[in-house]
Amino acid sequence: MCRSTRQTRRSALFLFLSLLLISTVSTGCGLSPGRTSSSQEGAFYSGDYPNAFVDMLGKSEAEIQAKLDAAWEHLFYGDDESERVYYPVDEPGQPPMAYIQDIGNDDVRSEGMTYGMMIAVQMDKQEEFDRLWTWAKTYMYQDDGAYEGYFAWQCTPEGRQLDPGPASDGEEWFVMALFFAAGRWGNGEGIYNYEAEAQSILHTMLHKSEEGGGAATDMFDPEHKQVVFVPKVGTPSRFTDPSYHVPHYYELWARWAEEDNAFWEEAAAVSRNFFKKAAHPETGLMPDYAKFDGSPTDPFGGGHDAFRFDAWRTAMNVAADYAWFAADEWEVEQSNRLLDFFYDQGIDSYANQFTLEGEPLSSDHSLGLVAMNAVAAGLASTNETAPEFVQALWDASPPTGKWRYYDGMLYMLGLLHVSGQFRIYEPVAE
Repeated sequence: MCRSTRQTRRSALFLFLSLLLISTVSTGCGLSPGRTSSSQEGAFYSGDYPNAFVDMLGKSEAEIQAKLDAAWEHLFYGDDESERVYYPVDEPGQPPMAYIQDIGNDDVRSEGMTYGMMIAVQMDKQEEFDRLWTWAKTYMYQDDGAYEGYFAWQCTPEGRQLDPGPASDGEEWFVMALFFAAGRWGNGEGIYNYEAEAQSILHTMLHKSEEGGGAATDMFDPEHKQVVFVPKVGTPSRFTDPSYHVPHYYELWARWAEEDNAFWEEAAAVSRNFFKKAAHPETGLMPDYAKFDGSPTDPFGGGHDAFRFDAWRTAMNVAADYAWFAADEWEVEQSNRLLDFFYDQGIDSYANQFTLEGEPLSSDHSLGLVAMNAVAAGLASTNETAPEFVQALWDASPPTGKWRYYDGMLYMLGLLHVSGQFRIYEPVAE
């Protein structure tokens, strides 16, 4: 069970009345398909996470658990060549480790390692979590040099760093997964003092520039209060990636961090406002890369001023923020707008890349995007078509083959969110 979140800013009377109100309103009564009564307050406060597989599709808890278990087994313990992306490493004289492999690119990315850790903590799989974290600390963590305190974003499966620089989303998800691990399992010693490790990463993210003289910058631009694409001096730190904006995480850090709490609270508000600027007013599509004012940018070429693979995740981030905190009704409007666009493209066949105006840039239909749209449908949308997006995720099978890594990770994260099993686990002070 999830440990209850802090209520120190709310009076006992208000809490009692809120819970009483929730308990007396029948679920779904008078509400549109994509919302339940609890979603109007936010799961952080109510502890009640929307389960669209139940609310929209009428699935049983047993059916849902079987779906989650099958996806876990496929991606973590399935066939070596065609199914799994999680690979244990057991070497003499070394602690048990494991990595998540991007099969198509034959590398290991901080993004994938953190997704694997988050999936493990949400599925209550501490052994797999610790194996992944140990590998990351052993091979990715920079304990000296210009990027000291950060994690290399890309390694070989053998652990050799291909690029010592960090990718900002990796650090963000490391922090959140570690905090949740502390809340769900408690802290151990050394690198398994999860909360201490999370606090250390948070400190580096905002104070790296204080060391001076290196190639690295802070992970958040101090003027704009936004996560940078790469914390590296020069162009990489002068723009952002909309899919790296996770205001629901910043809200938790504002409460749990040992320092900089006001910054994280402001960062959450800034990111919500940024989404409004980055999303196209008609299609709801956001670009892979954007300037801090939300306008699309493509500083290195490659067409990243369009809706491509990174941008898929913006649907999840907007909807999860609404489900947890319900801080801005615009997030409902945005989820509706986005799903309207994809529904018009053909719910079973829409492409996976577009210009922001809605012109397709591919003919592929991708499971990862199906999963992200299902999160928008299940957690934030009020569209009558929302159940069809949730059904599309339910009907999908775990991916196989060369490109199963990214689709598979987003598929699993989508299942957890839509089933109400992607939850907040608060670290409790000992």
